[in-house]
Amino acid sequence: MTINRDDVMNLQIRDPRAHELARKLAKKRGLSMTDAVIQALEAQLQFDDGASRAARLASVQAIAANLARQSPGGGRDMTKDEIDRMWGHD
Repeated sequence: MTINRDDVMNLQIRDPRAHELARKLAKKRGLSMTDAVIQALEAQLQFDDGASRAARLASVQAIAANLARQSPGGGRDMTKDEIDRMWGHD
């Protein structure tokens, strides 16, 4: 997408929370705050896209089906004590 610099308007966000979130995301990703905000907005727009949502759902369903096919089945329910021991909470 080409942006004509004459059409660009300055975006000023004066909310301290928005500034802090942008700063944290920029630091975490090693980006400028501007690039972090752009990436976050693009990701949210993509997330909100209905076609994208349907594609993610189909992907998750395919992964679940694949895992179900790989399962040997015949499992059993575990007791709370067994789960606690498995996690080292004797």
